[in-house]
Amino acid sequence: MPSPAKVKVRSRDFRGALGGFFLDFDLTEEQQMVRKVARDFAETRVKPIAAEIDRSARWPAETVKGLAELGLLGMMVPAEYGGPGSDYVSYVGVVEELSRVCASTGVILSVNNSLFAYPLSSFGTHEQKEKYLRPIGEGKKLGSYALSEPGAGSDPAALKTTARPEGDFYILNGTKHFITNGPASDLCVVYANEDPSKGHRGISAFILEKGLKGFEVGSEEDKLGIRASGSCEMVFSDCAVPAGNRLGPSGEGFKIALKTLDAGRIGIAAQGTGIAQGALDAAVEYAKNRTQFGRPIGDFQAIQWKLSDMAVGVEAARLLTIRAAWLKDLGEPHSLEASEAKLFASQVAMQASTDAVQIFGGVGYTKDYPVERFYRDAKITEIYEGTSEVQHIVISRAMLR
Repeated sequence: MPSPAKVKVRSRDFRGALGGFFLDFDLTEEQQMVRKVARDFAETRVKPIAAEIDRSARWPAETVKGLAELGLLGMMVPAEYGGPGSDYVSYVGVVEELSRVCASTGVILSVNNSLFAYPLSSFGTHEQKEKYLRPIGEGKKLGSYALSEPGAGSDPAALKTTARPEGDFYILNGTKHFITNGPASDLCVVYANEDPSKGHRGISAFILEKGLKGFEVGSEEDKLGIRASGSCEMVFSDCAVPAGNRLGPSGEGFKIALKTLDAGRIGIAAQGTGIAQGALDAAVEYAKNRTQFGRPIGDFQAIQWKLSDMAVGVEAARLLTIRAAWLKDLGEPHSLEASEAKLFASQVAMQASTDAVQIFGGVGYTKDYPVERFYRDAKITEIYEGTSEVQHIVISRAMLR
C-alpha cells in the first residue's frame, strides 16, 4: 500500500489514506461498463421523451420497463434474491447518468433501490426477502417509501399514522403524502406508531402490498419539477397488515428510517450531480453556437467564468458523492459524508441550472430548451430526503459533539 505522501492527484482520480483503507476513485472495469450502459440507455431511450413526460406528468412506463430489463431498476438487490447485487459506486453512476437527461427517471430508480430495496435487504427476514425483495431484484415489481405526513416532514418522529396490534395483524390508520413512485408502485415500506406515548421509540416499519383492504392511493401531486416520477398520498383506513410484514423489531422503525435516509441521500446527491452536469453540457454547447456581437458568446469572459464555476462544482459534487458511496460499500460509517454530498450537490444543481438559464438568456426561460426543466427539477434536491437545513444540522452536530 503506497503512503499518502507518494500518492498523485489527477483529473477524476483522487487517492489518499482514510481510516486504514486505500482510497482509489478510479472506476473498475465493471463500474465503467455499468455507467456506460446507463449513459447509452439515457441517451437513446430517456432523453427523447424527457420533455414530453415532464409536460404531461406522464409515468414513463416504457423506460421503467427498459431499466428493469437491463437489471438496473433493482440493481442494489443482492444476487441471492434475484438482483445484480451492484455496489453503491456503480449505483450513483447510474443515477447521475439518468438524471443528466431526466431527473424524474433518476429518482424513480433511486427510490426503488435506496428507499425500498435497501431497508428490506438490511432488515428483512429471509421470508420477507423471498416474497418482496426478489420481485424487485428481478424487475417485476416497483417499490416506494412512505414516511412523510402532512404534519411530519423534517420531523418524522411526529408522525400520526398508527399501527394497532390485533391478533396476527396490525391495524394501520393514517395518511402519508409526497410518496414518490407511489401511484405506480406495487409495494411500499410504511412507517407507523405502535405506541404514540413512546414518541419515536414507538415507531415500526411495515411492508405493504397494493390491494390490501383499507389501503388506498390518494390524490397525486401537481409538482414544480420531477413531474413524471409520480407523487401521491397514501391513505390507511383500518388496513389489516399481517404481523409477519413488520420490518425489523417492534419500535425500531425510526432507526430503520434514519439508516435508510443515509443511503437515500447518496442517491439524491447523485441526482443533483446529474442535473448539474446536464445543465453544464447544455450551456457549453449553446455557448459554442450562439453568436452575439459577431462572435460566439463563449468568447466572452462573463460566460467563461460561469461555465468554469459550473464545471468545478460538478466535479466536487461528484467526488463527494463517490466518497460517500465508497464508504457505504466498505461498510464504514457514512452518515456525515452522505449529508455533505447531498447538501453540496443540491446547491450545485441549483446554481448550475440557474447559470445555464442565464447563459441561454430569454430562450432559457422557455420550454424549448432543457435548461428550464433542469432549473425546476433541481429545487427538489434541496428538499426531499432531508432538507438542506437538516443536512446543516447533521454536519454541524458531527463537528460539535
